[in-house]
Amino acid sequence: MIKNGILVLGGNKKLKIFGTLQCSSGKRMIRMNRVFFRSEDEAKLNGYRPCGHCLRVSYNYWKNGII
Repeated sequence: MIKNGILVLGGNKKLKIFGTLQCSSGKRMIRMNRVFFRSEDEAKLNGYRPCGHCLRVSYNYWKNGII
């Protein structure tokens, strides 16, 4: 599903953070904590926040309460 472009974001289920699949922070994540999403909206609906490294603009909106 990742190769087909269906899953475009990855998240850490313990920290409740999501980001791009290319993010260096996400690549260091323990495999058993990984979850995948089709969109930012799906991740946000599941209670995840944007990554401060790879999704800087979305993270700043979240941090400042402008969602």
